[in-house]
Amino acid sequence: MPTSRESNSIISSDMVARSAKSKDEEPKPASLGSYARILSYGAAHGGIYIMILGLVCAMASGVALPLMNIVFGQLVGTFNSYFVPGSGITEQAFKSSVNQDSLYIVYLFIGKFCLTYTSMLCFRLISLRASGALRLEYTQALFSLPVSKLDEMSVGTVTHAITALSNTIQQSVSDRLAILFQSLALLIAAYAIAFRYSWALTLVVSAAILFVILGFSLTMPFLVKAQQGVDQADEKHAALASEVFGSIRTVLALGAEQPLFKKYTRWVEESRKRGLGMSLVSGLHLGMLFFAMYVSFSLAFWFGLKLYREGHIANINTVITVFFSVLLVVTILGGIAGPLMAITKAIGASGAFFGVIDSKRESVPGIRDSELSHADIVFQNVMFAYPTRKEMTVLKGFNARFERNKTTALVGSSGSGKSTIVALIERWYQLQSEEADGQSSTPGQICVGAHNINDLDVKWWRSQIGLVQQEPFLFNDTIYNNVAFGLIGSQWEDDTDSMKMELITEACKQAFADEFIDRLPMGYSTIVGEGGIALSGGQRQRIAIARSIVNQPQILVLDEATSSIDVQGEKIVQAALDRVSKDRTTIMIAHRLSTVRRADKIIVMKDGKDIEEGSHEELLLKEGVYHSLVHAQQLEPLTDMMEADVPGSISPQKEAAMPEDYTNKEGSDQDCQDTPEPEKNFGFFHSFGVLIYENRSHWMLYALTLIGAVGAGSGFSLQSWLFAKLVEVFQFTGQKLVDAANFWALMFFILALAMAAFYFMLGFASNSISQFVVSAARMDYFYNLLSKPVSYYDGENNSSGSLVSRLSTDSKQLQEMFGPTGVFPLISIFNIVGCVAISFAFGWKLAAVTFFAAMPFIFLSAFMRIRYEIKFEALNAAVYADSSKFATEAVGAFRTVTALTMEDSILKRYSTLLKDQRQKAIRKAWYATLIFAFSDSVELCAMALAFWYGGQLLASHEYDPVVFFVVYVAIIQGGQSAGQFFSFGPNIAQAKASANRILAARLPATGQIQHVPTGPLSSGDTSSSSVELKNVSFQYSSREVPTFVNLNLSIESGQFVAFVGPSGCGKSTLVSLLERFYDCTQGTILFGGRDIRSIEMSSYRSALSLVSQEPKLFEGTIRENLLLGLEAPNNPTTEDQMIQACKDAEIYDFIVSLPDGFLTELGVNAQTSMSGGQKQRICIARALIRKPQLLLLDEATSSLDSQSESLVQGAMERLASKRDMTIIAVAHRLATIQKADAIFVFGEGAAGQGSRIIEYGTHHELLRRKGAYWLMCQAQALDR
Repeated sequence: MPTSRESNSIISSDMVARSAKSKDEEPKPASLGSYARILSYGAAHGGIYIMILGLVCAMASGVALPLMNIVFGQLVGTFNSYFVPGSGITEQAFKSSVNQDSLYIVYLFIGKFCLTYTSMLCFRLISLRASGALRLEYTQALFSLPVSKLDEMSVGTVTHAITALSNTIQQSVSDRLAILFQSLALLIAAYAIAFRYSWALTLVVSAAILFVILGFSLTMPFLVKAQQGVDQADEKHAALASEVFGSIRTVLALGAEQPLFKKYTRWVEESRKRGLGMSLVSGLHLGMLFFAMYVSFSLAFWFGLKLYREGHIANINTVITVFFSVLLVVTILGGIAGPLMAITKAIGASGAFFGVIDSKRESVPGIRDSELSHADIVFQNVMFAYPTRKEMTVLKGFNARFERNKTTALVGSSGSGKSTIVALIERWYQLQSEEADGQSSTPGQICVGAHNINDLDVKWWRSQIGLVQQEPFLFNDTIYNNVAFGLIGSQWEDDTDSMKMELITEACKQAFADEFIDRLPMGYSTIVGEGGIALSGGQRQRIAIARSIVNQPQILVLDEATSSIDVQGEKIVQAALDRVSKDRTTIMIAHRLSTVRRADKIIVMKDGKDIEEGSHEELLLKEGVYHSLVHAQQLEPLTDMMEADVPGSISPQKEAAMPEDYTNKEGSDQDCQDTPEPEKNFGFFHSFGVLIYENRSHWMLYALTLIGAVGAGSGFSLQSWLFAKLVEVFQFTGQKLVDAANFWALMFFILALAMAAFYFMLGFASNSISQFVVSAARMDYFYNLLSKPVSYYDGENNSSGSLVSRLSTDSKQLQEMFGPTGVFPLISIFNIVGCVAISFAFGWKLAAVTFFAAMPFIFLSAFMRIRYEIKFEALNAAVYADSSKFATEAVGAFRTVTALTMEDSILKRYSTLLKDQRQKAIRKAWYATLIFAFSDSVELCAMALAFWYGGQLLASHEYDPVVFFVVYVAIIQGGQSAGQFFSFGPNIAQAKASANRILAARLPATGQIQHVPTGPLSSGDTSSSSVELKNVSFQYSSREVPTFVNLNLSIESGQFVAFVGPSGCGKSTLVSLLERFYDCTQGTILFGGRDIRSIEMSSYRSALSLVSQEPKLFEGTIRENLLLGLEAPNNPTTEDQMIQACKDAEIYDFIVSLPDGFLTELGVNAQTSMSGGQKQRICIARALIRKPQLLLLDEATSSLDSQSESLVQGAMERLASKRDMTIIAVAHRLATIQKADAIFVFGEGAAGQGSRIIEYGTHHELLRRKGAYWLMCQAQALDR
């Protein structure tokens, strides 16, 4: 794996500084009020009663231990009386009194068990309700935001919020809040008892508590603010990860894994840098807290003995009771540190949620009038600029009337504002006045009938529109459900499934989608995959068309609706659209002018203005801009090409004979598609041992942590020894008593200083370790996921949303485990060891009985608890991953969601998913909480046993009170430490599961490329760019039918060839095989005479350039996008190549017209910052810069206007004429490939054999053949 120190030249050095530009948009500083607001989500809808019950039970359970002090005080009095000569207490009376007090402790155990169980269960319910409601309201708020705001948010940011941050919030409310209230009640009860026995002594000791409060008030604000800074950096790398995994094919094709990994590393390191800034304050935070704890012992000891000497305290019983109460308070203050840290992080995390929830949202109800859907839509002198780029006016006084029940087409160059018209009609943006030179400019208006479009009810208006976008989005659901989403808001929304099925089937027939749906094994129940990846581009577009017309809308908006459909399909779909357009207001945007010639009116746009208007025939007669656009798309005349067969055409007989030339069947039978990732359950010590070992360079921090943990753990056992000395001091009188009191008080003070130093070390070192370990693990996790084959990402559980969710959540869990809160279990281990050792040293009999009789129950219950917690966490992670994946997908397609008015439906489904998760979690919580309550209360049984058996030893005078008290205090501390250790059960369980996933990502995915390359690609070979397929077969493992069987074709070096044919016939699959996204299941693909599987992957892909059907850009500047993946992006030669490539792709003039030129930022949502045509031209330029040996164009010009397409086509033809690269173009627009050296026409093969090549030859040869290709040309001839 590359080191993080490597610099990436394509990433500008001020990348971190860029994030500071939006300081005004940062969430408001979170405060304690934010946490109260979090709790209010759990308290809603009757949850307040559950919260009150949990609060009461938590506080009642906290009173159990302070009540122990009263029993203990009575026992001390009994012990003293029994050992005072002449007291008159018999051995039988002493035993009876001890038995009675021991029984009281058992009653306390029963009470605490029941109360703890109830309180923990209640707060688990509240945490599930609160996090679910917060997730839901956050998602609801997102869909209520204007599109301009959503454009500024990345999907990764949303994923990070609803996974990692919401988990942080949930954990802070669940066990932590119950522990906090229990501890507060214990603290109050302990103080009340201490005040009851000696108010003076208690007040003096309380000075330490004031010190704690002062320390917290100084450190907490800084920690909260610092945590918010870390979260903001985490959002940045989560957003980048979302971009990368969502465009994984583009990333791999560009060879951009390294530069994007380095860019990701920069943000991870920024997060680590900000996190390390918390180390010093974390150390001070813990140091002050525990100094206050231990110094209170010194105060209690010294001042208590002073009061005893002065006669204000009658006997040792009072000092012991107050001392133990203070001891309990101090111990609990340590226990409060964990919950308080969790709450601090939750407060920091809440900022991301409330920043969105509190955003201004417009929800003014508008006009709902069915007559308006039949009215004209009129644009009057409309001026518009996108909010993210206000300096660039897109529409400049645009005027148009879209007449009711007529078809109006918009044509023009890319970036002329056609899709902006759609955005304004859909009300994704609103016209707003602009201030210029102190004067307000009028933006014009858009009217529907007599009403301004802004006066209409937005959801009702959108429900009247059927929209097909340029880049159609399908949800990761069945085909049936994807089409059924179009019924939302219509009169058929709540119809029966059978009625819906009729409507859906009819819509799919009209969209010419039924012909491929019926061939799928699962038919309408076929899952289309993330973004519809399981279907071809043309198939996705036909499903989107069916979805738009299924509710029979009054207004139809078609934004390049047939750009990805094959010629024959386009002809049929266009006929269907012509039918459904009748008696409807139809607005059609198209670059293929053959699809708009039947429109009632065509509006020609240029530079945001309407420059020509009329019918197809009228505009041709004008011989203006439209005439030139038509001419640019004109195919060569089809006449004089009807002669007999030519050698290049292929008959079925000849096609069948072709394989005879290729008898050598190479390759292996391997199936690497859609295979599940390997799962391996690493042990706890193995998982964390590996991560710790890999960061061994930070051994100094490990040493500090170990020293701090040993020192902090020894503090409790040293207390029990000092306590024995405290009891002994009461045997002295006079000056000896004063000297002993001062000396041991000083010892306690020295212990307090030592504990402050140890806990400072722990806070500093553990926070630093967590930052180093987690940042390294996070980078390693990302890199390993990025190294997976494409088939891995096809898996149902490996969608981009799921991967980003795991990347965020798993890293957070590790951070919790290695951080300051996670170090307490380590302290508890040393504490248990020290307490057991000192108790055996002072009184082995009592120690042995209590340890071997009581401790097994404590450990067994804790083990069972962790086991249930692991299962609970696995369930929690699985279900939340499902709901998070769904929400992430919906947010990523917010334009589709709003256009279909799916917001309520999405939220309802998301709510159902969250509710189902809550129900499952609650059922699991019944068992897990039972074990939790027992493990939290069982220490009282150990105390009861210690009292009872100790009483027997005291009764027989085998032990004296000093020995008993030393052993008893040590056992109490050991038991409480064990409880505290296992209270981190959920953290340990969650962190172990996360560590497992991080390490499992290092294993090769099932079916990952296993062959060993023999070397890199040789650039000196003259035949290095020839392509040959020998008996190639391929089948997706999720499909029952192969894509093709025994396919053979040969492409010479430097040729320009084209693949044409209907959608879904395997053209794009061939491109995927050539890019090695998949390997063929049988046969061999040769490049330059070498099996592509024998060539080193990076070397091979560097010789290829791919322009995909759906162009993908990334956050950053245009320049960074253009040079992404190149080895020397800052080379002057590269700069010249970039400019020339942009000129060839016809995008140079547009780029230099921008205020910042090549340094123009595309923003967090690069996919929406430009028109489809502009994005596609940038992607073409990006491909040309690389000067590839093999250029793959998968519908590369489908989003371009006629003029740009003609110019880009000319550039491609010039490149082809140089013969220095092989060009393979997949195309539906036949005008773009008519000058190809060879055209391969794909069609349906024999049953069960997939697709085959039905004819091939040049454009002229195929026309003379008068076969399938000739029919396609007939369909696209504009003069017919």
